[in-house]
Amino acid sequence: MEESSLEVSVALQALRTASRLCQKIRKDLATGATMQKSDRSPVTIADYGSQAIICKSIREAFPEDGVVAEENSAELRKPAHSKILDQVTGYVRDYFPNTSPDEVCSWIDFGLHSIKNRFWALDPIDGTKGYLRGDQYAIALALIENGVVQLGLMACPNLHVEIDRPRGEKGCLFFALRGEGSFQMGMEGDERRILSVSRTGDPAEASFAESVEPDHADHLVHRSISERLKIPRAPLKVDSQVKYGLVARGEVTFYLRVPSRSEPGYQEWIWDHASGAILAEEAGGKVTDLYDKPLDFSCGTRLERNHGILASNGILHEKILKALEM
Repeated sequence: MEESSLEVSVALQALRTASRLCQKIRKDLATGATMQKSDRSPVTIADYGSQAIICKSIREAFPEDGVVAEENSAELRKPAHSKILDQVTGYVRDYFPNTSPDEVCSWIDFGLHSIKNRFWALDPIDGTKGYLRGDQYAIALALIENGVVQLGLMACPNLHVEIDRPRGEKGCLFFALRGEGSFQMGMEGDERRILSVSRTGDPAEASFAESVEPDHADHLVHRSISERLKIPRAPLKVDSQVKYGLVARGEVTFYLRVPSRSEPGYQEWIWDHASGAILAEEAGGKVTDLYDKPLDFSCGTRLERNHGILASNGILHEKILKALEM
């Protein structure tokens, strides 16, 4: 697969369109209209609209491929949520006129495929709480073949473009190809820059990112590891796979996710890590679980053979894992 491949061009265009929809909804709805799924996590109109647009694009370009995605239309189809379905449909119509509610639901449910030898993993909005706050979120899409991520893309509409200008222009589109490198682009432009992880080997010069929500990771363990390594900076708290993007472009040295004690035995969803993992790896970094095992995307929708996440610049990877053992 090359940078000019159909997979890359279709996926980039789909993420750009989904990003426009998400940003428009966020602007129109001060807090976003939300529902509650059975697991109590918030779902927005934008989650459904984003998934519908991306699944439609993949289905039309690659009808033999499956998509495994986070959402489904079961809640939307309930009479009690008909107004929300109408809202989702209205926003999708901005890009695909004359779309019906049934079509929107069918596009969303194209993401209900079972795992195939070749399939796409999609999180239509990774970091929904960040999205609702007007903070960081990502639209994440990855192509997985025989259990190996071959292409990963992330649209990060609220992320600053320049590392040294956090209050400057926002909107980044990342993508990585297996064996071809990692790249950052603007949300609309085609100019791309090659990404490279930080080259620091001194923990005193290191920085790291962690989840915003304390129930997503054990922040107390993170703090103790930081103290053992004598890392002077407080962790950067960021929603979603944006953290992988920060590692890939050298803005932070590593991203750590020690599972929260409130969720013993928790297994990560593949769509929460597939895009970000290849992005960090192709930028020269290393991504493993907390036992130094590569992430295994061949087990289904969960990373069943992995425990926790460490994405680093590679140079400090072993030191961080050793600090975890203390």
